Amino acid sequence: MHPKEIYMSESTAVEAPAAKEPFFKMSSIPGANILVPLLLGCLLNTLFPDLFKTLGSFTLGMTQQGAGPLVGAFLLIVGTTISFKSAPAAAARGAIIIAVKQIVVVAVSLLILYVFNDNLFGISAMVMLAACTGANNAMYAGLMGTMGNEAERGAVAITTLVVGPPVTMIVLGAAGQAPIGWSLVGAILPIVVGIILGNLFPSFKKMMAPALSAIIVLVFFAMGSTMTFGQLINGGLPGILLGVICSVVFAIPVIAVDKLTGGTGVAGAAISSCAGANVATPAAMASVNEALYGGVVLATATAQVAACAIVTAILTPLVTSWCYKHFEGQQSNSKATTDKAASAA
Repeated sequence: MHPKEIYMSESTAVEAPAAKEPFFKMSSIPGANILVPLLLGCLLNTLFPDLFKTLGSFTLGMTQQGAGPLVGAFLLIVGTTISFKSAPAAAARGAIIIAVKQIVVVAVSLLILYVFNDNLFGISAMVMLAACTGANNAMYAGLMGTMGNEAERGAVAITTLVVGPPVTMIVLGAAGQAPIGWSLVGAILPIVVGIILGNLFPSFKKMMAPALSAIIVLVFFAMGSTMTFGQLINGGLPGILLGVICSVVFAIPVIAVDKLTGGTGVAGAAISSCAGANVATPAAMASVNEALYGGVVLATATAQVAACAIVTAILTPLVTSWCYKHFEGQQSNSKATTDKAASAA
């Protein structure tokens, strides 16, 4: 073979260089679909306070003036993803863990409202309810997919029923903080309509469900466009504390009751998170009582709940994994002891 041909054959055998990884991946940030658009909108509004008002038209309509309509559409889409179908054991497990969580969160929130003058280390009763009554059901399903049993995996059909603003509105309405009237009905109606349509018409659910990821980005960009970094920083530390309370402190009684009622305790840990949908709850509350929950209160509350959602996205899997390993070890030791006793007998 001619030397030139040898050189060419060898050169063609050389592998092409691997494609370079992108410098930045959104997926590397926990809760990126919430945090990135929220911070981007906030950054633009901080640097250019009059930008959206100056541009006006559709730009203003989908940013500073669009949070309310977008949240309504968001809740409708969330509703279409909720199904009532579940096996009895799964329904019971889901009902137990989510009910205990609601009882604990509501009790603490009422304590904050009446004993601590609605301010516990910068956390209000509304923020506590908004952040902690719901749960990140996608995370729960993922965690139970690897660490849960069949009943625990199916429990997500029940836990998804507690999402968004209804629990917060009902509790604060009963406490006189939010009028229970047509405005409350109007705030809850989108998610109720979504649930009904999603269950009655599977094709509608199939059509709407994929839009959830996209509208989350739009909702939180619109919310971010009404905020400034000054407000976000003010809400930051209480938001982090709120995340720790949600993932760790509130997990303790839920895990305990889960264990006492025949569960493994793992589901109780996995449900102790903040749902991304709950970040929209302060806006829903502001629509019911603008004087009490609007303006700076809304911006701070949204920042705190968003921070909580991010913190729990990190902490809840860690707590759940610890519980799984801890309780699995206990079960293994118990089984070994039983087997040893049986052998001795």
